[in-house]
Amino acid sequence: AWLDKIDRRYAWIKRQLVDYEEKYGRMFPAEWCMTERIAVDFCHITRAELSKIMRTRAKEIEVKLLLFAIQRTTNFEGLLAKRFSGCTLADGTGKKPEVPPPSTNPFLEDETGAETDEIVMEKSDTDKPKKPKVPDNPFHGIVSKCFEPHLYVYIESQDKNLGELIDRFVADFKAQGPPKPNVDEGGAVLPSCADLFVYYKKCMVQCSQLSTGEPMIALTTIFQKYLREYAWKILSGNLPKTTSSSGGLTITSLLKEKEGSEVAKFTLEELCLICSILSTAEYCLATTQQLEEKLKEKVDTSLMERINLTGEMDTFSIVISNSIQLLVQDLDAACDPALTAMSKMQWQNVEHVGDQSPYVTSVILHIKQNVPIIRDNLASTRKYFTQFCIKFANSFIPKFINHLFKCKPISMVGAEQLLLDTHSLKMVLLDLPSIGSQVVRKAPASYTKIVVKGMTRAEMILKVVMAPHEPPVVFVDNYIKLLADCSTDTFQKILDMKGLKRSEQSSMLDLFRLRLPAPPPGGDGSGSLSLSAPTPEQESSRIRKLEKLIKKRL
Repeated sequence: AWLDKIDRRYAWIKRQLVDYEEKYGRMFPAEWCMTERIAVDFCHITRAELSKIMRTRAKEIEVKLLLFAIQRTTNFEGLLAKRFSGCTLADGTGKKPEVPPPSTNPFLEDETGAETDEIVMEKSDTDKPKKPKVPDNPFHGIVSKCFEPHLYVYIESQDKNLGELIDRFVADFKAQGPPKPNVDEGGAVLPSCADLFVYYKKCMVQCSQLSTGEPMIALTTIFQKYLREYAWKILSGNLPKTTSSSGGLTITSLLKEKEGSEVAKFTLEELCLICSILSTAEYCLATTQQLEEKLKEKVDTSLMERINLTGEMDTFSIVISNSIQLLVQDLDAACDPALTAMSKMQWQNVEHVGDQSPYVTSVILHIKQNVPIIRDNLASTRKYFTQFCIKFANSFIPKFINHLFKCKPISMVGAEQLLLDTHSLKMVLLDLPSIGSQVVRKAPASYTKIVVKGMTRAEMILKVVMAPHEPPVVFVDNYIKLLADCSTDTFQKILDMKGLKRSEQSSMLDLFRLRLPAPPPGGDGSGSLSLSAPTPEQESSRIRKLEKLIKKRL
């Protein structure tokens, strides 16, 4: 009989066993376990016959028929486990070796079983990844093992189903469009990701009931394939495109000099979509880690090391990183025209210090437009909002300082105005994580440290510019003390900002090189400057430089 008639096999043996026990049950000693022996013999014959017929008719095996046959078979094996102890099984998988000799006291047997269960639970708690997989059913696989060589039919079916599922997700996203902005409850996770993992769980449970061997490894490979496809087709594939606009943003911001010039910014819907994709990628990252743990629990102990979803988790991490970078680039690019306007102002003509300059107001406006939207849509994933803040600060502050160096020449009053503007920006950046929020939270210490360090450097640059350059030695020492920067390029930029002539700059640079403290042994000279005594070679070099400087001045 073919697989569709498999129920008749098990119905027949049930009738035969009932008939045997009624007629012959009392004729043999109970410890001979004759009924179990007949059932086991039936299982061996059935397994051999099913194996033979499935080899012959392998092309006729369909996944639904296969699953039907496996389900009926595992149900029958479960029935055997309830009825028999498994003590007659030749392979030793029965309960007899694992428990004390049979006792006539059923309560004692129950207690022993309970103690055994408690021991297993304790082991699983203390050493979960390496817990021994002891089969609860000694009859598990006694017949159903014959289906394992044909489980490729099931795996191929799941491959096809998951491919169709991903295609449906893509089509649905195009038809329905991005999720609507939902600032009240935080960024919306795409519903398709939950559907994907629910299907994964169903497949994993189903496959583990069929086999805990190689088919589980094959299924894991299929899972990996479609996790990557989901990450690229659904998540990365739907991030707002910036290939044409991002380059345009940079060029536009460099060309436009007028303050408040319009730049291509993401719309509210696009910002919310980026946040939604970021939140979805985070959900997928966490759930993929859980999936890996569950797969290792389901598979044979010897195969656990072959289950590794690290690559897929890294893929979701890349999506998260790209999403954050898009948000940073958008806000960064929006601030570019204001910084360009700052560097184009005639700072030597500023006559009095007033309120903050219009370019500062423009930067603050863009921050107040973007940051609250991003914060509200990343409310469920605060750590990535913090990452956004940190990355923006690390991008904006160096750019601000670079534009600061372009402000040349600067008068004393102009430097004072710039210092006021810098302080205003510093205060706004320190408040950036909670800007526009009714609930004021203290900014993360890691973020505050970056802002304070970067903007304090900008303030020190302006204070050095404001300092008189006569006498030169005092000016140079003051620069070294305030900025602790050994770079001659930075010092040159400061001199340009002060508007010194090239002849004055040349002698000042020579003096700067002479006054530089020696770097610490083995250090890179980037940290605090050392005041250790110079070596004889350094001292000789300094004397030669000083002689050249004296000759030049004479």
